[in-house]
Amino acid sequence: MEKLIAKDLLSIGAVFLRPDEPFTWASGIKSPIYCDNRLTLSVPAVRTRVEEGLARIVRERFPDAEALMGTSTAGIAHAAITATLLDLPMGYVRGGAKDHGRGNRIEGRLEKGERVVVIEDLISTGGSCIEVVEALREAGAEVLGVASIFTYGMQRGLDRLREAGVRNHSLCNLDALVEVAAAEGYIRPEDKARLLAFRDNPADESWMRR
Repeated sequence: MEKLIAKDLLSIGAVFLRPDEPFTWASGIKSPIYCDNRLTLSVPAVRTRVEEGLARIVRERFPDAEALMGTSTAGIAHAAITATLLDLPMGYVRGGAKDHGRGNRIEGRLEKGERVVVIEDLISTGGSCIEVVEALREAGAEVLGVASIFTYGMQRGLDRLREAGVRNHSLCNLDALVEVAAAEGYIRPEDKARLLAFRDNPADESWMRR
């Protein structure tokens, strides 16, 4: 499944790999990879594999789930489709509370003690995902974990999730992606080590030197 999703993400341009012309993140970090998993929604065959994969994670890893909650905004559509496949209630968590109406941060019905799985598109350092989990916990939910499309597998992200008591299961990860990318000619075989070096320490730009 990891390599199949990797092929999908690469083939539709949802993931770009540019070790020689790195992207610059908002934080200023230079990155050889850029992900836009929203593009999976525009390709029905890929969308079907992604949503069925997320549904499988929920069924197998979080069988007690009573509702799904998407992250705003990228996880909302994925949560809605996955919830439809599983016949579960769904809602989403805003980045911040509304400044009008009831001032909700959590949209959709959420009962105290309800067992919830968060649907996320991408996990890097884990910060935004943890904020969503904490908002749900503060509202009285029991967050079983997170189902996501892609993770970089950065150590900082893994550590933060563990410290927050959050379990994440992803359909695809950087290791699988670079293997497929090298095999199918998206990158040179020698670039695999550079991409994984970035993953291991994004602040260390030595990976940029060939």
